[in-house]
Amino acid sequence: MAGTSGKQKSARDMILSLGLIVLAAGVIWIFIPHDDGEPPVKRVDYRVELLTAQRAASYPVAAPEGLSEDWKATSVRFKGDDSDAWHLGFRAPDGEYVAVEQSTKKPAAFIEDASQGARATGATQEIGGRTWTRYTGGRYDALVLKDAEGMAGATTVVAGTGSFEQLGAMAAALKLA
Repeated sequence: MAGTSGKQKSARDMILSLGLIVLAAGVIWIFIPHDDGEPPVKRVDYRVELLTAQRAASYPVAAPEGLSEDWKATSVRFKGDDSDAWHLGFRAPDGEYVAVEQSTKKPAAFIEDASQGARATGATQEIGGRTWTRYTGGRYDALVLKDAEGMAGATTVVAGTGSFEQLGAMAAALKLA
């Protein structure tokens, strides 16, 4: 019986040690700040890329003017060696994503890529004196402008997770330069 008392004591000591460790971890967890929200979206300045694209592209490059400060530009790129591809992505005021895509690539392939597989609905929307075609898809919806006068063979796609109202607001804000 003398041997069992030592075993009970060491088991009890391990349980007490474990309890202290859990207590200390709980106290540390309580006092370390937790941010369960989304990280803030960083706004990018796209002016330099826009000027570069406007000088280099074979078509009038579109960028929005007059959107509220709640629209945050989040991504921008111009690939002159890839069919003069222009991309400008935004976070809409409600957190949805809206992007402007332009290219001289073959329209069918470009629309497929830019809209992430959305399909034409047959519905159109008149925005700024131009007729845009609505596309719907699993991930993105889109407004597509192709074969527009003065666009030098470029196709413009406004696509994203935003509503058609948001996509239309972006399309209406686009100015061609």
